[in-house]
Amino acid sequence: MLTCIIRYQIDPTKKAQFEQYARNWGQAIPRCGADLVGYFSPHEGSSTLAYGIYHVENLAAYEAYRARLTADPLGRENYEFAQKERFLLREDRTWLKLASAPHGSGGDQP
Repeated sequence: MLTCIIRYQIDPTKKAQFEQYARNWGQAIPRCGADLVGYFSPHEGSSTLAYGIYHVENLAAYEAYRARLTADPLGRENYEFAQKERFLLREDRTWLKLASAPHGSGGDQP
């Protein structure tokens, strides 16, 4: 399993547009085959950092998911919305794999 973490730099005056974008992905991403953890907008601290996090089985599954997302009507609409509203100033993707599994010791430690 791979985890994609998308780090966005957003225009802080357009947080509402980012949140609409996030809600749209909340529908389109799972429908197209990725396991969406969620989208996160600024709350405290930085007013410009936001994140999207989802899981895919492997990079081949990611490529298939991206093709479905590109063909998805809401996916296309959301890409166009971001281009039109210009609230995304920067977008970086990082791919991670879980290194700490299994979690916990199974013993009687708290």
